[in-house]
Amino acid sequence: PAEVAELRARLRAVRHTVLVLSGKGGVGKSTFSAALAHGLAADENKQVALLDIDICGPSIPKMMALEGEQVHQSGSGWSPVYVEENLGVMSVGFLLSSPDDAVIWRGPKKNGLIKQFLRDVDWGEVDYLIVDTPPGTSDEHLSIVQYLSTTHIDGAVIVTTPQEISLQDVRKEINFCHKVKLPIIGVVENMSGFVCPKCKKESQIFPPTTGGAEKMCQNLNVSLLGKVPLDPQIGRSCDRGQSFLSEAPESPATLSYRNIIQRIQEYCEQHHSQEEKMI
Repeated sequence: PAEVAELRARLRAVRHTVLVLSGKGGVGKSTFSAALAHGLAADENKQVALLDIDICGPSIPKMMALEGEQVHQSGSGWSPVYVEENLGVMSVGFLLSSPDDAVIWRGPKKNGLIKQFLRDVDWGEVDYLIVDTPPGTSDEHLSIVQYLSTTHIDGAVIVTTPQEISLQDVRKEINFCHKVKLPIIGVVENMSGFVCPKCKKESQIFPPTTGGAEKMCQNLNVSLLGKVPLDPQIGRSCDRGQSFLSEAPESPATLSYRNIIQRIQEYCEQHHSQEEKMI
């Protein structure tokens, strides 16, 4: 009960919480989480927090140009590392002496750090808390859902790529969400086609042999939030720690990201209104 009270007190000022999930590694969860955080923080009136709970493979510090930054302790807890005044980040990457250090931890230690991130980080007043998770349906996922259930979670965004080998694991993630009663905001299909910048011809680098995310969403009665096409600039922006949305504002991928972000915002506002009515 004391721990629950501490978590509630710390997260009381968080208005919306969105988890970014996928059963598969390498589908672009962290890339999407970074783009979502940048997109939401483009509104200077919104305070955004990005929490990286990928303990063994933290890539958010690199993507947000925060490598080498350290976590500072204050009287009110750990202070997030800020990209902009309205965009704070927390990651195990800030606790390592080198980006190449391996984190070789068993489940209980991972769970303890996730709890510490939620209980001890002084986020302040936050409109959106984005949680970037590792692949799978294991310790980190159970821990974050369990701890956040003491307050509230708006839902999960599930990221996939079009090919069946990815969809197979994503179906497991959707099943996980149903079992732990985690609402699903919708699915994002990443790396969905590639338009050649010279000839403008579209190619399917990862052919959707079984109908892709669209068919899966129809079968499982889940919303498809949108499809993000491949763009080499996305990888370059991530490597440099820059916002792809700002660097390539006219790219078809940017337009797709913006539509998806708008749909997530609309879902969160609707979810918040329903919760207030229930109260």
